[in-house]
Amino acid sequence: MSEALRRDYQVCEEIGRGRFGTVFRCISRESGESFACKSIDKRLLNDSVDRECIDKESKLMQIVSGNPNIVQIYNVYEDETHLHIVMELCNSSDLYDRISNRTFTESEAAKVVTALIEAVAHCHRRGVAHRDIKPDNILFDDFNRLKLADFGSAQCFRESDPMSGIVGTPYYVAPEILAGKEYNEKVDVWSCGVILYIMLAGIPPFYGESAQEIFEAVLRANLRFPSSVFHSVSSSAKDLLRRMLCKDVSRRFSADQVLRHPWITSGGQT
Repeated sequence: MSEALRRDYQVCEEIGRGRFGTVFRCISRESGESFACKSIDKRLLNDSVDRECIDKESKLMQIVSGNPNIVQIYNVYEDETHLHIVMELCNSSDLYDRISNRTFTESEAAKVVTALIEAVAHCHRRGVAHRDIKPDNILFDDFNRLKLADFGSAQCFRESDPMSGIVGTPYYVAPEILAGKEYNEKVDVWSCGVILYIMLAGIPPFYGESAQEIFEAVLRANLRFPSSVFHSVSSSAKDLLRRMLCKDVSRRFSADQVLRHPWITSGGQT
């Protein structure tokens, strides 16, 4: 463990584990405040691509910092074997836990999606696409404020320079990514649309028994609203879902357009 990290923070119990490392709770020796420390074992990095992703995560988090709905980064330390990123601590359950056992009312869903899309729009205005938005990466702090996390797949973009590469997670990945096409930041809006659909319906919009079947369903992008689960969902909510889960990227809403939709501006009351 980095001497500089231990000088500034007391490193406590493990609170999470990922592909390249471990997340610990740590306490600032100066303020006594608790934080999360993501410690990445550089010896587990297989190639230069892995190393580039790890370096990029902390840099992109700094670019998008300052928004209340994005996990804040405070310090970065590095020693011979590890990279340590000190971040805001989110102790409450993530969105995956919250949507696993229940559906949301429209007003509850609107509150979550508004905060999420505000975070996404903030990233996009700063030229950063998250590219792996899913319920597991949507955290909540002790005050129940939503925090978008895990920028390990994020990438900078420009309008004249589309992105490429297969990233994302089954159910939530946009069809243009799976098709191997170049794509833009609207892949994040698609992922948010999938999350909204699941919150309202309790089931994903594109389903399969295996990853391959899920990908095939996403590529077809045949959006349906089964009456058995959407009978009480408003036409305004379904209109927004159609605009977020639109296979034609040129017609798919941007994050800023989502924020201006009547269902969002009314708090899910239309």
